Amino acid sequence: MRFNAAKTDFLEYLEIEQNRSMKTIRNYDHYLTRLIDYAGDIKVDDIDAELIRKWRMWLNRLGTNTSDELDKTTQNYHLIALRSFLKYCAKRNIPALAADKVELARTRRKQVTFLTPEELHTLFAQANITSVSGLRDRAILELLFSSGLRVSELTNLNRDHINLKRKEFMVRGKGQKDRPIFISDEASDWVQRYLEKRTDTLTPLFVSYGGKGTATTSGNYKRLTPRSVQRMVARYAKLAGITKHVSPHTLRHSFATDLLMNGADLRSVQAMLGHSNIATTQIYTHVTDPHLKNVHEKFHNKKAAS
Repeated sequence: MRFNAAKTDFLEYLEIEQNRSMKTIRNYDHYLTRLIDYAGDIKVDDIDAELIRKWRMWLNRLGTNTSDELDKTTQNYHLIALRSFLKYCAKRNIPALAADKVELARTRRKQVTFLTPEELHTLFAQANITSVSGLRDRAILELLFSSGLRVSELTNLNRDHINLKRKEFMVRGKGQKDRPIFISDEASDWVQRYLEKRTDTLTPLFVSYGGKGTATTSGNYKRLTPRSVQRMVARYAKLAGITKHVSPHTLRHSFATDLLMNGADLRSVQAMLGHSNIATTQIYTHVTDPHLKNVHEKFHNKKAAS
């Protein structure tokens, strides 16, 4: 079977049987097409260890607009897509290389950027809460930190998705997986204040006022986009005098770090972040290393029992 035809079947399988998001399907299509760009429309059973080795070399030297080389993490995305494709082939009894023969490149552990309580307080204070847009921004900042939501999850929220009385709701995240979201009293109060200030009846929870947006519209009001939230967070961080790079994901990191520093176990944090693999959540463990040392010094009995 030719690779291009098998790729098309695989992408349809992801959409129909696996219920993967269209963004994931587009990404997998892009990564697997890169193999066709390199090797042509070869037979699936022609994909062997030597071809993958040469393809990896080609990817390594591919480069981007900002670098002469494709970074190792991006290279791994290509390999993960190929492994998923090979697993599909095995399931469909299509002769192909075993997926476990494809090894990922070693990468440096991600450095997690998070904000201290003082930085968070200063950041939140930058929003001008006398205006509806300022109330919206304060509600967004509070909600991102309180919930650990991804920015795409936040901008997809509608008014009827969030229960401000119970302070919990469900969200559909990556891989079309649902998970519970819990928010603080403070975040709930700021969202409530923002909604009370609004005069429209639009469905989206967060809307733009005369700027760029998508989906439902009424006059100049549109659903706020992830990019708009990213720009907003970066602008407030600059106003707050925070020199580190701050994005909505920084608030997600801050959420996870705060939980761990206050004694939450890694499995619970994994569930609240919606990570399918505990290894993804383990990027936060080195952040809590100093905290663990303090716990050891405080609670471990240095003197042997007499």
